[in-house]
Amino acid sequence: MNGLPLLIEEDIASVDAALGDFVTASSARLALFIDGAGFIVTRQGDSGEMDLATLGALAANSFAATQAIAKIIEDHSVTSLYQEGVKNSLLILTVGDFGFLAAVFPSEVGVGSVKFYSQDAVARIDRQLVTARVRAPVEGLDLSTLNLAEAGPLFRRRAP
Repeated sequence: MNGLPLLIEEDIASVDAALGDFVTASSARLALFIDGAGFIVTRQGDSGEMDLATLGALAANSFAATQAIAKIIEDHSVTSLYQEGVKNSLLILTVGDFGFLAAVFPSEVGVGSVKFYSQDAVARIDRQLVTARVRAPVEGLDLSTLNLAEAGPLFRRRAP
């Protein structure tokens, strides 16, 4: 992961729209965009009583462990991770080199359906983040230096 580009309100609105459309289309309960270090950048859907800061950190680290195992077994193509549960399941997908889309969805919803609808969301989020990186190629944001539980309020700056 190369980290996040400098994001402004327009970028977050675009990512939120992609996540919201994904939640609606896929019947997911919750969709999160998480940076490579596990910080929640933004989210859409119902989080209920979930500890999102811990979920983000564990999702990113779980994915990193899976990628490390894949390298050991000489498979470098891991782009998703699925955890099946009795009540809810979790699908984590890479979004370019920026981070992850994590989807929490009811177990009765098929993972194939969620993965199908995630393709558009991942592409839209990646496209917006590439736009942000082009807009400010040398500026970036490392959320780990800020020690925040939720990073969303940081991204309210508007374009000049």
